[in-house]
Amino acid sequence: MATSHRGYVTASAVVFTVVALAQAWRAAVGAPVEIGGQAIPVAFSWIAAVFAGGLAAWGWRTR
Repeated sequence: MATSHRGYVTASAVVFTVVALAQAWRAAVGAPVEIGGQAIPVAFSWIAAVFAGGLAAWGWRTR
């Protein structure tokens, strides 16, 4: 990988790691989330955590 891309990939991996951890935390504690008055089910946070975690792992592996 070109050195110029390494910073971008690292930054992306950090962001996706934080998002995955935040989604997993939200799902684990069952924190309520509403968007436009609609309650978002906890299952969506588990899905988002797995998806973001996969992208984070991909970024860390690519570095």
